[in-house]
Amino acid sequence: MQYAWLIWGLILLVVWTTVYLSLESRESKKRMLIVSIWTSLLGLTEPLFVPEYWSPPSLFDLASKTGFDIESLIFAFGIGGIVVILYERIFRAEHEKISTLSQHSSRHRYHLLAILSVPIVFLLLMLTTQLNPIYISVIALVFGGFATWYCRPDLKKKMIVSAFIFLVIYFVYFLTLIVFYPGYVEQVWRLDVISGILIVGIPLEELLFAISFGFFWSSIYEHLTWRKIKNL
Repeated sequence: MQYAWLIWGLILLVVWTTVYLSLESRESKKRMLIVSIWTSLLGLTEPLFVPEYWSPPSLFDLASKTGFDIESLIFAFGIGGIVVILYERIFRAEHEKISTLSQHSSRHRYHLLAILSVPIVFLLLMLTTQLNPIYISVIALVFGGFATWYCRPDLKKKMIVSAFIFLVIYFVYFLTLIVFYPGYVEQVWRLDVISGILIVGIPLEELLFAISFGFFWSSIYEHLTWRKIKNL
């Protein structure tokens, strides 16, 4: 099981590549790639979760020695691009620039705060509570999602739909880990410090992360680049 985390990440890259190649426009491919590159940096937060949430065997045993691992960068890269492009890929949505006048509307004044709300809430909860980091992540992502919803209500349909689509994809993806590595979840995840609830062998917390990440992250590109989706 030493390379299970690496292989699981590489499977995600196969999914990412399949989605990427299926995109018809160069702009969509560029968007997916750029978001994935930036999202990969979230993999650097792994020391917050190891060993408090889980402790996966990793390449060169980096996770246990430093908290960091290469696999987390691969994983973050994969999920970032997939989440941000799902809605567009399935519903063939197109984008257009928001007018400068609209950017100065009352709700858009909270644009930066809505984006920064996730790391702010995460840090506040880390410093003031004893919650496991996975729960703090879910709370912060949900809070950021609703902050985005308030600031950019035009994105709410994409956010909700993307959250559930990504949940389904992540559920199926996680099943590959269970099928190929029976018992891996019980050995690697710290089920004693979280709910311990397994849904078809998948920790409940992983599914909560999937739906909350899909809810917030699916809107990040439009939010950062002042774009909206046509004909929602």
